[in-house]
Amino acid sequence: MDFIFMLTRGDKTVKNSLEMLEIGLESGVTHIGFKDVGVDKRTLAELAKRIKEAGAVSYMEVVSTTSESILESIQTAAEIGIERVLGGQDIEAALDILKGSGAHYFPFPGRPVGHPTNLGGSTEEITADCARIRAAGCPGVDLLAYRATEADPLDLIRAARAGLGDGYLIVAGSIDSPERIQAIADAGTDAFTIGTAVIDFAFTPGLHSIEAQCRDVLAACRSTAQ
Repeated sequence: MDFIFMLTRGDKTVKNSLEMLEIGLESGVTHIGFKDVGVDKRTLAELAKRIKEAGAVSYMEVVSTTSESILESIQTAAEIGIERVLGGQDIEAALDILKGSGAHYFPFPGRPVGHPTNLGGSTEEITADCARIRAAGCPGVDLLAYRATEADPLDLIRAARAGLGDGYLIVAGSIDSPERIQAIADAGTDAFTIGTAVIDFAFTPGLHSIEAQCRDVLAACRSTAQ
């Protein structure tokens, strides 16, 4: 299972994201992302450039809340060379923008609302959405399982897996312990994001080092395969 280190806190890219990026790379993280809000486009482009140069996989999660701003963010992702674009729900428009860029698109299933984002939707809706998203040509989804307002998070993950088949299931938001990593792995997750829990030293309480926090998350990932 892949750990995506998000250079974010409270659903926004942190101001010292370039510094956080270097720490993440030094700790051995190979999947690194950020949000489309919190810093300017120039910083986003520099992050994407450095992630690529390091040989890591870049992610940008779109958390803008209007249709226009979401598509503008997806256009930015295409322009700066992001490899995996997460979020939004206008699949046809997003795929059209990303065509030829080399980026893969992972939209939100369910009914995401607000910022920070919560997720509405039943297990049946999530399964149907994921099947539709795969049929539309997307390789997977970005599921806000622990932001759910209508269903149990693990039930939503299992529902998403049922709809995706062999698609790539990313679980984003509120993963904050080894126990939760094991639980989402058992439910069928391929990758997950952590930002705030690492940056606030909350994943391993009492360990006041971003690098050490990242290493503990990676260790938790490895333990799921044992």
